[in-house]
Amino acid sequence: MCYDIKAQLETQLLRAERDGDAHAVEEIMERLVPFTDLPLHHSKGFDHPSILIYTDEDPYFPKVSTWGLVPEDAKDKSFWNNTLNARGETVFKLPSFRDSAKRKRCIVHCDAFFEHHHNGGATYPFHIRKKDKQPLVFAGIWSEWRDPENNGLWNTFAIVTTEPNPLMSILHNNPKAKFGPRMPVILDESSQEEWIMPYDEKNWEAQKKHLKGLLKPYPQEELEFHTVDRLRGKAYRGNVPQIADKFEYTDFNIDYTKWA
Repeated sequence: MCYDIKAQLETQLLRAERDGDAHAVEEIMERLVPFTDLPLHHSKGFDHPSILIYTDEDPYFPKVSTWGLVPEDAKDKSFWNNTLNARGETVFKLPSFRDSAKRKRCIVHCDAFFEHHHNGGATYPFHIRKKDKQPLVFAGIWSEWRDPENNGLWNTFAIVTTEPNPLMSILHNNPKAKFGPRMPVILDESSQEEWIMPYDEKNWEAQKKHLKGLLKPYPQEELEFHTVDRLRGKAYRGNVPQIADKFEYTDFNIDYTKWA
C-alpha cells in the first residue's frame, strides 16, 4: 500500500508553474500553502497531512486536501484511516469510493514514497523515487465533506493503488497485508491528463473502461530505491530532510541492490 510519502512544496507547485501564470502561483503561496503541512520530508497517512492536489475543476490551480477520503454522505470522519488508499480493482464499485472515482478524480505530486520490507521478524523502510528525480504523480480520488459539528468544509483524498511490479512485489511483503503486495498508481504525463478529465455522463461506461486501463504497475526499471532510517518508534527522527538519506542496517544481510 502507500502510507508514507515525501512531498516538497516545489514539487507540489510544478504543475501550477508549468501553466506559466505567475500571479496564480503567488496566489497559491499566499492563500493555500499556509493551510498545508508542507514540506513533508516524511509523513504517514495516519497523521492525515494536508497537501495540494490537482483536479478537473481547475487542472492547474490546486486544492488543499487532507489525506484520508471522507465521502460526502459520511456522518463523521472516524473511518478515514481505512480510506488512505483505494484499490484500483474496486475503486469504481465500493460505496466509499465510487462516486469520487466517477466525478472527483485528482492527481497527487510527491517526491517519493516509502515502503516497509519484512525480513526475519524485523522491518526495514525503503525510499522509492523515479530515477530521473522527476515527481511521482499518483492517481487519486477526492471528496468534499461538510463537518456536521461545525459546518466546516473539508477536501479529502485517497491514493489509488494497483498490483505491484516485480520490485514492489519484493519490497512490499507484509505478511499481514490483506490483499498482498501493492503499489501506488504512478501516472505518466499523458495519463495524468486523462485521469482528471471531467466525468462524461453520455459515455461513462467507455470512459470508465479507459480509466481502468490507466491503473497499472509503473515500470520498475524507472524507479530507484534505498533503505532509510526507522520511520516508526523511538528511533524515528521526524519530519526532517535527513529522513530520506540512505541508511545501511548491519543486521540486514540481503543484497537488495540485485532487486533492481
